[in-house]
Amino acid sequence: MHNFSRISEQAEQAFEARTKARDQALVQARQLTRLSAQTIRAIHRSESEPAHALLNEARQIVESLKKDLTDFPDLYFAGYTQDAIKEFAEASTTCALIENTDLPGAEELGIEISTYINGLAEAIGELRRRCLDILRQGYSEEAERLLGEMDEIYNFLVTMDYPDAVTNGLRRQTDLARGIIERTRADLTMSLREQHLQEALQEFASQFPGSKSK
Repeated sequence: MHNFSRISEQAEQAFEARTKARDQALVQARQLTRLSAQTIRAIHRSESEPAHALLNEARQIVESLKKDLTDFPDLYFAGYTQDAIKEFAEASTTCALIENTDLPGAEELGIEISTYINGLAEAIGELRRRCLDILRQGYSEEAERLLGEMDEIYNFLVTMDYPDAVTNGLRRQTDLARGIIERTRADLTMSLREQHLQEALQEFASQFPGSKSK
């Protein structure tokens, strides 16, 4: 007779451990996604201190995920786990780009390079959002700086000419980034033209100070 009771016991122990690790990873992934979104929301509101506090909390979850899933690498590299870590990368790079500080790298954040680059690509969308917020108040050199950062990121992304299986779908993100940047450039150009027109009108009006009273 085969000893199926021993095999059954081993299987149950292995599956129990795996299920527990998976369930915990799902909870951590949801927490990480939420914290990353809250970080981005805070930095858009110029709430730097709360943003970095949230980012530090998110970083702790990333470290915990790596540690807890050491024995389950397939769970660590599962879609839901890496998607949440990508959100963390996006939040980290968005904060640095908006605050004009040194951009953290993948090693510094303790994450995989492909996940990091995809997060950086998605940060372009947040920079557009920031530019639009600025342009509501009129043309600004800060918006020009952010557009320059977007260009730099895109110029880097197009050099990553590798299969999607290696980059986790980076090609699609790069294509989306191009469209976002072009729309932002058009918005910035329009804002600059409007400013020049307003300046020209003000200069014309100053030459005829009595024109308003008439």
